[in-house]
Amino acid sequence: MGAPWERRGPRRYRQRPPGCQWPVTSGGPFAAGGKKGRWPTRQGGRVVQGDGPGEVAGVSADVPDWSREEPRRFWDPSRRLLRSIRRYQAARARGAGIAARWWVLQHRFWSVITGAEIPLTVRIGGGLLLPHPNGVVIHPEVEIGPNCLIFQQVTLGNTDHRAGVPRLAGHVDIGAGARVLGPVTLGPHAAVGANAVVLKDVPGGHVAMGIPARIRPRRIEGA
Repeated sequence: MGAPWERRGPRRYRQRPPGCQWPVTSGGPFAAGGKKGRWPTRQGGRVVQGDGPGEVAGVSADVPDWSREEPRRFWDPSRRLLRSIRRYQAARARGAGIAARWWVLQHRFWSVITGAEIPLTVRIGGGLLLPHPNGVVIHPEVEIGPNCLIFQQVTLGNTDHRAGVPRLAGHVDIGAGARVLGPVTLGPHAAVGANAVVLKDVPGGHVAMGIPARIRPRRIEGA
């Protein structure tokens, strides 16, 4: 049996999809401080209980909120695209070749509809939000932590003169048109302003703005 917050039940996080590549424990690669508090609970898609540095403004940087990815209706392109990636990875983990091919077709369909380029093999933490996925481009080796938010026309990739790709911790918000390039790390609860070009690390709780991006402390209401 998995960790307590993976169990189904009232006010508990839903179980992660089988075969998901990203860990849901608070001791993951982007854990913020590693302090263990109360079990996280959610209400209306927001974390409403829990303590420690992994939670800011009601959104956890450690525990994914899978309800953020659940399709609200049939025509929900961004969430359908994410679901095709999750189901493909789960099918590959089970060795289900026929199912994997079906989800490849689904991924291609929703990629065309959304205009996004998100590879099937990318490592994405649970709870990713893509309100407007048009023009989103993500390198296959990028790592994205739980509960991130990415707006339209965002590029997460590499550069010609520096090897490596970005790594996003939990609860990272990236504004429209931003570019995060090269081997940079965005810490927990960091943010990137619209149209910013980020070429260096952004510490947790800070915001990057401008071209090239300048780093400033992030003000979060309710933090």
